[in-house]
Amino acid sequence: MTRARTILAWGALALFLAVPVIVAATSPLHAYRPPSYVAASLAGVLALGLLLVQPLLKVGWLPGVGAARLRRWHHRTGAVLVALVATHVGGLLIASTPDAIDALLLRSPTPFSVWGVTAMWGVVLTAALVALRRKMRLRPATWAAIHNALAVVIVLGTVIHAVQIEGTMGTTSKWALCLAAVAAAVAAVARARFGWVWRRAA
Repeated sequence: MTRARTILAWGALALFLAVPVIVAATSPLHAYRPPSYVAASLAGVLALGLLLVQPLLKVGWLPGVGAARLRRWHHRTGAVLVALVATHVGGLLIASTPDAIDALLLRSPTPFSVWGVTAMWGVVLTAALVALRRKMRLRPATWAAIHNALAVVIVLGTVIHAVQIEGTMGTTSKWALCLAAVAAAVAAVARARFGWVWRRAA
């Protein structure tokens, strides 16, 4: 039963992550787009997928792997997330500089831009806090509260940003991934805040 649950859990996660990427990668909307735009688009989809992975790693809800290793993966995946966000923003800056600058300066007429920029700054602040955590000497409880608050901002901002865009991600796969990311983030924060404990198979 434990092995079957492990296979099922990892298989479901792989499905949630792979389908939106495949749909986006094969989208006809990428036709005639410059490589920088395609890279930015796919980086955004991958970043959204990592927002589902991160809370699962943090609280150890992926079976078959030890908690210490999952925490290490959480740190490394966070670095990958920062790189993907940088690729997403950088690619859009190259592909359409005026539109990207308007979005970053909150002058864009498209509502989804505000949510995307909000999520981006959440990622930047989180990365800065991780880098400066030891120097700031934050207490574990304080660090957890700040980190969780920023995580909620990042997930909600990214999800609203994604669902408002009629782009390369398929509607069904996009909504499934977005809802899963929100559910994972809310459950992880609730566990940290209220001490909810879910058993996992190690």
